[in-house]
Formats: sequence, C-alpha cells, structure tokens
Amino acid sequence: MRGAATVNDRAVYVRPVEARDRAEFLALVQQSRALHDPWIAPPLTPRAFDQYHARTHREDHEGLLVCRAGSDAIVGVINVNNIVRGTFLSASLGYYVGLPWAGRGFMTEGLELVKELMFRGLGLHRLEANIQPTNLPSINLVKRCGFRLEGISPGYLFIDGAWRDHERWAIQDLRDTLLPRSSS
Repeated sequence: MRGAATVNDRAVYVRPVEARDRAEFLALVQQSRALHDPWIAPPLTPRAFDQYHARTHREDHEGLLVCRAGSDAIVGVINVNNIVRGTFLSASLGYYVGLPWAGRGFMTEGLELVKELMFRGLGLHRLEANIQPTNLPSINLVKRCGFRLEGISPGYLFIDGAWRDHERWAIQDLRDTLLPRSSS
C-alpha cells in the first residue's frame, strides 16, 4: 500500500513516511513534546526516526503522515500496527498530531482517509485504537470517526514508567457483510 491518498476537497492527504521526512518530522515532534506527554513517545532522535522508518517497511506496519494539501507540511502521524491478515484482517492504530495543527480537524480528516485506505485498499475488516482513559482528545477523535468503546484493557501498555490501563475503541468495515435472509 505504498502510495498517497488524496481527495481533492480535503484539507489533508496521507502518504507513507519517507527517509527525507526526518528533519521536518523530528522538528514537529520535538515542538510537540508537551502535547504528547505522557500519552505517547514518538521518535525524537535521528536514530529513533531511522528505526521507525525501517519498521514502516515491514508487512505488518504502515507509517502514514497526515500532510496539508497545498503546502505538504506534516500535520501528524497515523501508524497502522500489528496488521494481521487471514481470517482476522485487523490492525491497531497509533496516532499523534503536531502542536501547531492540534484542534483544527486535520487528524479527523486524516483518520477518515486512513480508514478508507485500510478497509478498501488493504482489505482489512477491523481497526482498533487503545487509548488511556484520561486522553480525552484522542477519545474524541475516534468517536468523531465512528469508533465504538468495546472495553477496558488493564495494564495494557508500558508508558511513562508504568503499565497503563487503556480503553479499547474499534471500528469494523461492515459494508461487505452478508445480511441474514429475512423470513416471510
């Protein structure tokens, strides 16, 4: 799935992260540290970026940048992790916005584009986002994009020095689901 997703009437598009993005990416995440802490730990050094970039070329991972249409500035990141094919057709999401772009709706548009890419382009059936219960901006984002709360995963991820509980939000692509026949 190594291409860009662009829709002409959108303020953003998504594209795979590339090696040439290192300087802009690192400047954005450094500038946004206070916004991301304690929720996530994005790559903050050239070495960490290079490791992240290498991971985006594995079969089970897509690293996508949300970029402004027109200027091509990086607005945020959406990672599609642990892609499982076969009968599961599922993946988990991680994402973050850059501080200058927060609260402007760009990540909502970006996540909608990623949903379409994953459901239609990659053929996935389910996307899951695991979010710490106090991360209200992230919860509000997935709600706007149609995700539903499925439950709590106690001690799910080790973040900021402790095992943190997470809410499990998910969405399924039901457009191709066969409906049972009605009895007459």
